[in-house]
Amino acid sequence: MDRSKIGLVIPAYNESATIYDVVKAASEYGQPIVVNDCSNDDTAKLAKQAGAFVVDHLTNLGYDAALNSGFAKAAALDCQFIITLDADGQHNPKLIQNFIDELDKGVDVVLGVRSNKPRASEHLFAFMTRVRFGIQDPLCGMKGYNIHAYNRLGHFDSYRSIGTELMLFAARNKLNMVQIPFKVGERKDAPRFGSSLKANIKILRAMSLSI
Repeated sequence: MDRSKIGLVIPAYNESATIYDVVKAASEYGQPIVVNDCSNDDTAKLAKQAGAFVVDHLTNLGYDAALNSGFAKAAALDCQFIITLDADGQHNPKLIQNFIDELDKGVDVVLGVRSNKPRASEHLFAFMTRVRFGIQDPLCGMKGYNIHAYNRLGHFDSYRSIGTELMLFAARNKLNMVQIPFKVGERKDAPRFGSSLKANIKILRAMSLSI
């Protein structure tokens, strides 16, 4: 697959400590699309310097809205594969090639499986999706999609699913899926969901609407 046909969607909010290196490394595999969710640091500037297309939100809209914007941009660029990864350095960009290899084989959705999950609510969500669909880590931010899966649903997220709606749509419709375990790196900033209580509430809400 030509590099220009692979969109690498990277939601980012105040990620100036890591965004340049993440984008630079990811650029080897595809076209980085950084969605700057109204950061108040140099995230957008550094992402552009590293070679990313940057989609700017004028207000902070949150993780799912950032993914929605990134997918829309990738579709507009006529990308055939879309791979999401986090901006905080926890996802080694070298893993992107593994996702591309699976998508090249005709897989519809490729799911990352992290080596650890930091919150109790994540383990509960994972238990539910594992029982129903065999999905081990629904909240992993590194996932890959064939554009046909995205076009079939018609959007990425409609109910603040924390990046899970398209994945669950694919599972319910028995699209071809594979899972790739990997070791997460150490994050260099604050968690994107904020405090543990706030994060658990968001996750439990998304789970209740998803399962």
